Amino acid sequence: MIRSNGLSRRGALKLGAAASALPLVHIRTAGAAGKVNIGFWDHWVPGGNDIMQKQVDAWADKNKVEVQADFITGNGNKLSMTGAAEAQAKAGHDAMTFFNWDVHNYADALEPIDDVMGRLIAAHGTPNPTCTYLAKGKGHWVAVPTSSGTQNKPPCARISWFKKHGLDLQAMYPAQPGKTPLQDEWTWEAFLKYAEAARNDGLTFAMGMGGNNNTDGIDTNGALFRAFGATLIDSGGAIQLDSDAVHQVLEFAQRLVKFYPEDAVSFDDASNNRALIAGKSALIFNPPSAWAVAKRDAPAVAADCWTFPAPKGPKGRFVPTLSFFWGVYNFSPNKTAAKELIEYLMQRPQIEARCNVVAGYDLPPYEKLLDFKIWEEVEPPKGTVYNYPIRPWHDQQPNLTASEASPDVAVQIYNRAIHNQMLARLKQGQSIPQVIAWARDELEGFTR
Repeated sequence: MIRSNGLSRRGALKLGAAASALPLVHIRTAGAAGKVNIGFWDHWVPGGNDIMQKQVDAWADKNKVEVQADFITGNGNKLSMTGAAEAQAKAGHDAMTFFNWDVHNYADALEPIDDVMGRLIAAHGTPNPTCTYLAKGKGHWVAVPTSSGTQNKPPCARISWFKKHGLDLQAMYPAQPGKTPLQDEWTWEAFLKYAEAARNDGLTFAMGMGGNNNTDGIDTNGALFRAFGATLIDSGGAIQLDSDAVHQVLEFAQRLVKFYPEDAVSFDDASNNRALIAGKSALIFNPPSAWAVAKRDAPAVAADCWTFPAPKGPKGRFVPTLSFFWGVYNFSPNKTAAKELIEYLMQRPQIEARCNVVAGYDLPPYEKLLDFKIWEEVEPPKGTVYNYPIRPWHDQQPNLTASEASPDVAVQIYNRAIHNQMLARLKQGQSIPQVIAWARDELEGFTR
């Protein structure tokens, strides 16, 4: 039996007392005026933390504020657990990084930040709909959508391997504006054909079906379901497992997952990166972190990688997304300075400088900040991540797994990695009725 180590909101909060003892949580008293403690996501891409620290130091020096910046890994749910601990203990950092549903989880502990967002929107334009949906609660902005960590997770594949099998990735999605005829042929059925070819060549498509430490898999498999129009629970709370769309996507997945890695059910978010860098995978779904590490550690692999949009399904082309936010706790003794630091970090010069250092990995979620040159200039090969941001001619939409449900239910679906576990059960040989019966039992628990 497959078990997820995912945390519901209630379960996460129960970890509060234990997790609050972690060394990275700075329990302080209200006498710490003139100090700001901020928890950042520990960046995958080499140099990402260094540029953030330099920007923090520059602000701290100019404003004569002592700033402690902690870089907290997302592995093992440490970032989310830290947020859970601090929200319950009402002590810790002044400002914290949250991703996806965590803003909703801990909204009651966050300071409204409408003033900062008003100025950022005036300067940068409206945030994308996914970030807006996640960062607002009870009529207020409770967190700032940040570029740091915010990502799409499109395919990144080996150019030479696909060309050997008759598909020129660079011709299909060139590093320039415009649609090509080949793009209409890039479907999930075509994806399955190439996944089988990779297995026959002794390679794989390193696609995961792990627990909630495998957000790459959660996000990718959620986009697959969306491409078939398959919803687990709708916005009204009705379970939709008996729909034609759910049966259709499971029938397709039953054919597909047999070509996925044998250890896919135990993947975490580093597994696909390692497979690509080691030359064992012909394709992964990922932001450019794997390519960036390959550029350092396996240059020949990096020079053979191309990033391009997701395959198309019966209901459209959907790219997995993961959104990051910075929030200020309402129990912080230095809320003003924390908000000012966040606003400084979210000015265009700082955002672009960070984006440049991480080779375009960080995606600014504001409409006026998608004109940076980095995505067309980065190499090797030149233009390799040009198609990483969603372009108007991609015929592609962002997707947040489980967001068809209401947020309080969707976060449980996401944290329990339900989409991953359904596919993992198919991989292990369970029938579609067995998988649906298991999923029904899980989902009914979320809606009681």
